[in-house]
Amino acid sequence: MPMDAHDIESMIKAAIPDAEVTIRDLAGDGDHYAATVISESFRGKSRVQQHQIVYQSLKGQMGGLLHALALQTGVPGGPGAPGGPGVPER
Repeated sequence: MPMDAHDIESMIKAAIPDAEVTIRDLAGDGDHYAATVISESFRGKSRVQQHQIVYQSLKGQMGGLLHALALQTGVPGGPGAPGGPGVPER
């Protein structure tokens, strides 16, 4: 059974209490999500370190119950954050 968006959000917030989390179901199948996680605790950390923190919060569910997660992280007021500059183009 796939993970529910609420469960993903709850797991992230349990590990990163100050996080502002937005989850979107990309395919409507409960298996492919996009998450934006904004937290002051990410300040000074590389993007890779930020993503590792989020993946650790999911306690091994990636690749199992949670098949795919497109992840965007940042600090309040930073790129992609509410009130911050736009997300840089890739």
